[in-house]
Amino acid sequence: MGEPVARVDARAKLTGSARYAAEHPTPGLVYGVVVDSAIARGRITALHVEDALAVPGVLEILSHRNRPRMRKLGLFYKDMTAPAGSPFKPFHDERILYSGQPIALVLAESFEAARYAASLVRVDIDAQPHETHLLSHLKRAHEPSRLKAGFSPPPKEKGEAQAAFDAAPVRIDSEFHAGVEHHNPMEMHATTVLRGEDGHLTIHDKTQGSQNCRWLVSRVFGLPRHRVTVKNAFVGGAFGSGLRPQYNLVLAVMAALRLERSVRVVLTRPQMFSFGHRPETWQRVRLAADMDGRLRSVLHEAVAETSRLEDYAEVVVNWSGQLYACDNVKLDYRLVALDHPSPCDMRAPGAAHGMHALEVAMDELAHALAMDPLALRLKNFAERDGATGLPYSTKALKACYEQGAARFGWRDRPQAPRSMKQGDELIGWGMATGQWDAMQMFARAHAELRADGSLIVSSAASDIGTGTYTVMAQIAAATMGLPMERVLFRLGDSTLPVAPVEGGSSHVATVGSAVQGVCEKLQKTLLRFAHALPDSPFAKARFKDLRFRGGAMEWVDADTGAVRASVPLATLLAAAEVERVEERYLMLPNLLRQKRYTRATHSAVFCEVRVDEALGIARVTRVVSAVAAGRIMNTRLASSQVMGGVVWGISQALHEETHTDHHLGRFMNRSLSEYHVAANADIHDIDVLFVEEDDRIVSPRLGAKGVGEIGIVSVAAAVSNAIFHATGRRLRSTPMTPDKIMAPGPDWAAGDSAVGIPLVPR
Repeated sequence: MGEPVARVDARAKLTGSARYAAEHPTPGLVYGVVVDSAIARGRITALHVEDALAVPGVLEILSHRNRPRMRKLGLFYKDMTAPAGSPFKPFHDERILYSGQPIALVLAESFEAARYAASLVRVDIDAQPHETHLLSHLKRAHEPSRLKAGFSPPPKEKGEAQAAFDAAPVRIDSEFHAGVEHHNPMEMHATTVLRGEDGHLTIHDKTQGSQNCRWLVSRVFGLPRHRVTVKNAFVGGAFGSGLRPQYNLVLAVMAALRLERSVRVVLTRPQMFSFGHRPETWQRVRLAADMDGRLRSVLHEAVAETSRLEDYAEVVVNWSGQLYACDNVKLDYRLVALDHPSPCDMRAPGAAHGMHALEVAMDELAHALAMDPLALRLKNFAERDGATGLPYSTKALKACYEQGAARFGWRDRPQAPRSMKQGDELIGWGMATGQWDAMQMFARAHAELRADGSLIVSSAASDIGTGTYTVMAQIAAATMGLPMERVLFRLGDSTLPVAPVEGGSSHVATVGSAVQGVCEKLQKTLLRFAHALPDSPFAKARFKDLRFRGGAMEWVDADTGAVRASVPLATLLAAAEVERVEERYLMLPNLLRQKRYTRATHSAVFCEVRVDEALGIARVTRVVSAVAAGRIMNTRLASSQVMGGVVWGISQALHEETHTDHHLGRFMNRSLSEYHVAANADIHDIDVLFVEEDDRIVSPRLGAKGVGEIGIVSVAAAVSNAIFHATGRRLRSTPMTPDKIMAPGPDWAAGDSAVGIPLVPR
């Protein structure tokens, strides 16, 4: 474990033999194309489908008027969805809740016929006034529902934050705005429902949890569990968009039941903007300190959008009460319901916004104090969780600071902005701190060791491109002492042992621990076989003295380390006269022990930016990301995960934003040509390093934490801080596009209206 093993699924993906949700062929497949609403709010008064039905090959057009009966829809969506909440119910009734809402499904013998017919569907809608502008409705913000599962509301005020702020000699008061972002994975959301002759539905869906989707289909449509199998063997990226079952799944199953045929529904790229997004967020951060840099007060408030359907909530401000030592902290988080689809989790939900505002404000405070930004963070380093007083399970953040700064060359940074220039470009160096939760859930695993020395381990886990196939096989191989090529890990099938959705950077600590646990059960069974051997050399061997390597079981002397006895695993199975040995294991986290600690991953991000003021172009030319995430199971894959997070952080900082026409209430740049993401030319040197850490609280078996989210956290803040160091101009709204860099005066959040967004009334 820890070795940079190459992906076991790489060849399948590179050669095209890996099949994704929309790539499973079957005879007589029916194609579905979704018709969506161009109105943001209203009621459907009529659907005109005659012309569409007249297209050759069109079989049916489903809508709220003729959909199949769905059982206990409200109960499922309210209480059982993962993540919890009240998601949109497709074709539930005649109400239009947001622009882009699916209102009909055209079904045809060919995709071309379905697509053409969909263009002929006409709908009459009684339009009603809509609201989509967050900044115009901040005053009607409300507290999130306390019943929202998985949401931790801000803790109660600690000390006297406002009084301490007013009395402090150095104060920072800043407002921040972040626009809507969309996930935009390469693979569009798609569902292929293969209907067997016996009526069994085998469903290939783009999802981060096959069992989550199977539960939905079974529950909502009243189908017995044994009649539904959901598979997601390969997923072309998701980033949180596949945590909930999306409406393409419901529509495809609906059509398959109605027609009693196999059906495929694939969303278009514009339709990928019709569900879920990172919510638009406004924040205000106030920091106060003594002249020596000691924090006296932290006040952080945030207002984010949600939908009319539910209170989608994120942990945005809580980090500001945890990360730094301060006796006076006040945090507030509220929501504004708008006529948009519900936001949904997007890589590092909440932290990507909340940590950004905090870390930019900390940089502002450091500048006001004429203090090095890293020195300010070390001055206020929190050994314990500032909100709860609990110790951290592990916190190697100081090592991240030290090693990241040394790798970057931070000590050579001049204090004053606009101090470095090369040619027409100003050069700036910025840094920021990252923190994300370290979680472990429960999971089951099954293992089968065969007489030929091969091992098959199974769990209904997912691999959304993160390397789950590889890391789980690696854990199993290392535990059993087998070469990687003799180990197969099976995932992406709802019939396999239970596993959580892949999200929250928890899969390795959770499923990986289950894999190691089931392999250890196999080892104990093999020891019993060894004890039963005639004149067994293992007769007095204890389990703790065993070592598995090279396809054999060894008894190692506890004092000298010498091998006292060795036997091939295949020999043990042959002696026991069995073709295979099977074990099952349930991994349950020790919640009572975990609750005594705050469990988190940490990072320190150092960034170099070059800014051409004449053109308003900022280039991120160098990034060092130092991460503390427990034991690293595979340095190659973990580095790739963090590197991908850094790329996205740069994209968040400089490129990504979904624009809304508030007159239409509609997202407008719904394509990869208009929704800008970082391209290869935007990315330069990224250096990832992992500091030594071993967390036996988060995962007692492995000592591991997750790396999926921490890679993106605070990268945009480091970019923002570097832009300030280069130019002397503070940008507090993302993305930091050329028009904002070139705009005269301070950024809009400091009171300038040149950017086109008014200062929010306090």
